[in-house]
Amino acid sequence: MSSIPETTSTNSAPKVKVKKKGKSSQIKAQNRFVFFSLTPIMTLFLVFSVIPIVWGLVLSFYQYNALEEHSPFIGLQNYRDMLKDDVFIKSFWNTFKFVIIAVPANIVLTLMIAIGINKIRSKVFRDLFRTIYFLPCIAPLAGSAVVWSTMFNKDTGLFNVILNSLNMPSVDWLSDPAIAMYSVIAMTLWADIGFNIVIFMAGLDSIPKMFYEAAELDGANRWKSFWNITVPLLSRTTLFVTIMTCLSYFQMFPQFQILTNGEPQNETRVLALNIYDHAFKFMNMGYASAIASVLFVIILIITIMQLKLGKSQWEY
Repeated sequence: MSSIPETTSTNSAPKVKVKKKGKSSQIKAQNRFVFFSLTPIMTLFLVFSVIPIVWGLVLSFYQYNALEEHSPFIGLQNYRDMLKDDVFIKSFWNTFKFVIIAVPANIVLTLMIAIGINKIRSKVFRDLFRTIYFLPCIAPLAGSAVVWSTMFNKDTGLFNVILNSLNMPSVDWLSDPAIAMYSVIAMTLWADIGFNIVIFMAGLDSIPKMFYEAAELDGANRWKSFWNITVPLLSRTTLFVTIMTCLSYFQMFPQFQILTNGEPQNETRVLALNIYDHAFKFMNMGYASAIASVLFVIILIITIMQLKLGKSQWEY
């Protein structure tokens, strides 16, 4: 009887060692897989994101011109010049004006359209409408801006032709300082809403139908169901859409250059366009890098604020 425990203990020891060796080899294999999978991604991120950002920050302290041999170190002089530059200050506020108007308009419009398409019972028609709204996203933004510039034309543009047919006066869509920014916003919304519609539709499809069925049994109307079910359970999707749209709109450039080139009276000049002009028109790369650094800091701060304030606390 006493020999049985001894036999059991001697046989069990190798089994434990085999399990430990198997687990350790499995962990090593997983680590190798993660390493080889992430290395190309991190290399691309380092080469095309981290290094350019660091190099841009370095250039902002120099009076750098690619056509000159010497680029003297001037410290914070570029940043001091920005505070005295009326065009920079104007472009700074124009950028915020564009983002503050266009981002909420984009989110509200795309959410309403996504809900409307999601209500369609036929899968064929639902996919058809989603495709139609997504088509402008496929076209290059510069190409769309060229098309819209012809439609905004004061004499022969489509919009003024429609107004004239209704016995209404023509509008200087791109030449009137009070209207030009809103014209660019309208074009941007048309070209950009398709992506967010698809994202919102995916978020709506992930909400369990039983919540709406329970609310209907409790006598809740559509507005209460939307406000108490759709909005809270779609908060993570809304946070993602808001952050990505803000990042994109702060960097918008093609439509501003093609439609107005910052005119009239710099009313549509944004930071991205200002960076381009100083870098490639005036060949003042150091000053352009300083403006780009300011834009980078603005985007970073706003993104962190959105992540902190937009945390959702629900789960199902």
